[in-house]
Parts: sequence; structure tokens; C-alpha cells
Amino acid sequence: MRYNKIRKMDISNGPGVRVSIFMQGCTFNCKGCFNPETHDFNGGKEFTGETINEVLDLANDDNIKGLSILGGEPMHPTNIDGTTKLARAFKERYPNKNIWVWTGFLFDRDLKGKDVLNYIDVLVDGQFVEAQKDPRLKYSGSSNQRVIDVQKSLNTNEIVEISNKNKN
Repeated sequence: MRYNKIRKMDISNGPGVRVSIFMQGCTFNCKGCFNPETHDFNGGKEFTGETINEVLDLANDDNIKGLSILGGEPMHPTNIDGTTKLARAFKERYPNKNIWVWTGFLFDRDLKGKDVLNYIDVLVDGQFVEAQKDPRLKYSGSSNQRVIDVQKSLNTNEIVEISNKNKN
């Protein structure tokens, strides 16, 4: 598994100041993707235990509200084990900080029963669709994508969405 980059103080991928990691590799190749350099599975750098430790160390700051995991595709079969290890380690060390994940896979169709969901607070699911692009959305690029409260959804066994609308 590989990753593309780590941002140590990201304010554009989720609420508050966050540490973000962009996983490497995606087979969706959505037209108009904002991050096409992450599609090649051979690009980026090797994802190791040291990578996890780097992310955990960067989050050791009261100003950091959480971790954002994007791509590429963090839930691709090649990447999901590493994403799970990172999310588990983050939640063990920072139980009061949140984890947001962006994926082209669907929560209720593709990810149901996956261990990684036990550690994620918010999942933005669905592939980016250029024809449904909406710059007024806070957390996604197109209106078909859902912003899901994962833990409430797991507890109620139905999808609980979070508002994705800007107040403008």
C-alpha cells in the first residue's frame, strides 16, 4: 500500500484544523477529480508503521481536531487494511478526536460489515460526478455524495446523514 501526501495542518478537508493523509491508488478515475495524481497505485510513497506514527505524532496538538483520510481511494481492497490500521491506532491514541474518510464506495452497499467503520466518525461516500458538481457543498464535490454519521448509522442500522450545505 502507498500514500501520496500528508498535510499536517489542513483546514479544507473536514471541520477545524486536521491532519490529512491522501492514500495512493484509485480505480474510479472520476472525470473532474480534484486529485488525479493519487490514482496510480505505483505513485507516492510506501505506507508503513512509520507513516502511522508520523500521522499520530502530527495530531498530538490540541489545535488538531481530527484526522481526514482521502485519496486516491482509502477503501480500495489494496488500501483498506492500511486505512483500518491507521484509523484504529488514531482512535486508540485520540478517542476524543474525530476521523473523516472520503470514498467512492457506498456505505450501505460496499462497506457494510467492514472493521474500519468501527473507527470512523464521518464517511463521505459516493463517486464524484462532474455533472452534479456543486461548489456550495461543504464536504463533498457533487450532490450525489452523502456525508454520513457512521456511528449513529451503525447504532440505528439506517443511514444518518449530516448536513452538507453551506450557510451562504
